[in-house]
Amino acid sequence: MLQNIRDNSQGWIAKTIIGIIVMLLALTGFDAIFNAVSNSRDAASVNGEEISQDELTQAIDMQRRQLAQQLGRDFDPTLLNDRLLRESALNSLIERMLLLQAAKSSDFAFSQQSLDQLILQTPEFQVEGAFNAARFDQVLQQMGYTRMQFRRLLEQEMLIGQLRAGIAGTGFVTDRQIEDFARLERQTRDFATVTIAADAAAVEVGDDEVRAYYEAHADQFRTPEQVVLEYVELKKDAFFDQVEVSDEELQELYHNQIANLAEQRRAAHILIEPGDDLSDEQARAKVEEIRKRVEAGEDFAALAKELSQDPGSAGEGGDLGYAGPGVYDQAFEDALYALNENQLSEPVRSEFGWHLIKLLGVRSPEVPTLESMRPQLEREIKARQVEQRFVEASKRLEDAAFEASDLSQPAEELGLKVQTTPAFGREGGEGIAANRQVIQAAFSEEVLVDGNNSSVIELDPDTSIALRVKQHLQPEALELDQVRDGIVEQLRRDKATERARSEGEKLLASLRDGEESSAEWQQTEAATRNQEGVDPVLLQTVFRMPKPEVADKPSYSGVSLPDGDYVVLRLSGVSEPAEALSDEEKQDYRRFLASRAGQQDFAAFRGKQQAEAEIERY
Repeated sequence: MLQNIRDNSQGWIAKTIIGIIVMLLALTGFDAIFNAVSNSRDAASVNGEEISQDELTQAIDMQRRQLAQQLGRDFDPTLLNDRLLRESALNSLIERMLLLQAAKSSDFAFSQQSLDQLILQTPEFQVEGAFNAARFDQVLQQMGYTRMQFRRLLEQEMLIGQLRAGIAGTGFVTDRQIEDFARLERQTRDFATVTIAADAAAVEVGDDEVRAYYEAHADQFRTPEQVVLEYVELKKDAFFDQVEVSDEELQELYHNQIANLAEQRRAAHILIEPGDDLSDEQARAKVEEIRKRVEAGEDFAALAKELSQDPGSAGEGGDLGYAGPGVYDQAFEDALYALNENQLSEPVRSEFGWHLIKLLGVRSPEVPTLESMRPQLEREIKARQVEQRFVEASKRLEDAAFEASDLSQPAEELGLKVQTTPAFGREGGEGIAANRQVIQAAFSEEVLVDGNNSSVIELDPDTSIALRVKQHLQPEALELDQVRDGIVEQLRRDKATERARSEGEKLLASLRDGEESSAEWQQTEAATRNQEGVDPVLLQTVFRMPKPEVADKPSYSGVSLPDGDYVVLRLSGVSEPAEALSDEEKQDYRRFLASRAGQQDFAAFRGKQQAEAEIERY
């Protein structure tokens, strides 16, 4: 089992996890998962470890961005319930912390060497199939975090993955369970149906019924409560024309960026790990012996394949590809950067063991000219200045809106225009009225009842507004004539559905009493659980029906369909497969059932962790 966990952590599972991490963080930013700044405000405590409000806020933002990415054009932010989103994000943070605590208390570990190999072998960090330090740094910079922060995240994800594999991977099933499941899953059923259609067109609805329904449901037939808003809008784009970039600023940023370009070195190594059978001194002596063999003419790559105990690079002849500073263990890096090309190092001790290092190549960075980088640098400098001005203007708008009795004064102070929305209700409207924060502010007690200006609302990272209610439209009762057609249609559907159900239940009762029926049955033979062309509701009902006690006495049942039709079902036969399972089929069922059992075990483990943990939500 331990070997299986180790294999999984080194193989495709690990690559999948790191790929997902890279994609998510590229969308959300590293701060959506980690917050290195301490904050005295906490959202929860899990067995004494705190989850800060900042972490929770960032996790909520991450979930919102993930939903937007997954749904694309179908994403509607007004449908998000902020309370449910907050609860979901907090639950995820708590569960993550519990799993990390469980992994650490169970002594799961993932070595720094394994992390190095994962990073070096990750396609997102490679150029032309080899690890590229510049590409690595570029991806990290886009995400907004350091190498050490990424390593910490990756290590935590691998620990949780090991814990999951250690529990879920132990699931098993017996041969009897496999046979019983396969027998039920491969079962087929012979049945027939009679459908009593719900014909709304054949139903008459009287005026008295319409009026009675209207009076009984009067609350449904009212105009919605609506508001008309006034608002001022602050756009970040408006500040770009107000800022300039000096040559001094360009030069400073240019030199800072090219200073980060580092020489890359292609290293190969042979690792010998001390252990129970090999002391530290013996491991060093073995590396020294290998060094002498290479100097005597033996091929370094062949010796690495034969002797190196680094599973990630031994098969490649010890080749680690090109990498820049900060990737390897410090002692390893110091030795590597002291070598000339094709030179061997002395034995080098790192936290992983003893290394023999060979420098295979050196690649100098390409330094772009200032002119080639000028547009990019200007945008970056302007973006910083605009961001600062936007923040300052947002603060001024916040203060002015708080102090003023309307929005004309804040608009005048900041050179903005007071705009007006169409009327909309609590379900939202168009434009800014589609934003959930705007809807919540508009119908808040402070704005709607007290008549105050709202605080500044960030619609998106580039747009902020302040608003107030210009007009509050109270709900009014709709006249019967305005809603008559809708009521008639609803009553016809209801009465047609009830009539079909009543007729169907009468037929069902007569059939169960042994009476004959002249109805025309639609026969289905040897239906499987996933039979195509049959309504899933009917299939579920058929496979829940009891097996007929005798061959000539079928079972009966009935079910209403979503469209109002009522279907009477006659189950006449249940057949189980006569042929035995092949060895391959048994293995398929075993894998499926064992995986399901393992997932259930892991879910039970998580539930136990939750039940026994000391969790306090603030």
